[in-house]
Amino acid sequence: MTAIRFVAMPTADAEHLWNGGRDAYDRRPETIVSDGPGHPCRHCLENIDVGEALLVFAYRPFPELQPYAETGPVFLHKQACARYAAEEIMPPVLTTSRDFIVRGYSENDRIVYGTGAVTAIGDIPAYGEDLLARPDMAYVHVRSARNNCFQCRIDKVKAPALVEAGA
Repeated sequence: MTAIRFVAMPTADAEHLWNGGRDAYDRRPETIVSDGPGHPCRHCLENIDVGEALLVFAYRPFPELQPYAETGPVFLHKQACARYAAEEIMPPVLTTSRDFIVRGYSENDRIVYGTGAVTAIGDIPAYGEDLLARPDMAYVHVRSARNNCFQCRIDKVKAPALVEAGA
């Protein structure tokens, strides 16, 4: 069994946008007010409450442009929020739909064909573990099954390095 962790948008990415930075399309984020569930913040991985201001922007959760670097709309609290920290627990935003797309990526950030599957909420951790047990898999994305929007990433939990006695 491969231990996994659920990983939110990096704080550096969120801070860039909170501080007036531009999105993946070199545009300023739009500000709207949440009208209810369906606005999951990609930093704290909680739903944004009714009446709260949020940012809508194009996000590309890949290190560089390339043919498989999917870009799409996502949401972020307009005011700074704490990054999701309970990484071993499936985040609250993954309970807002009945299923999600779970898909694997290689070390060079390419989709590993045949891994994408519409996955019921309760099956996400097990499918993520199965994918990450494969040697050709570097990480997994969880995306909206209806709109393909990036929700969060699943990574392997790395074992700490062993320290030799007396070192």
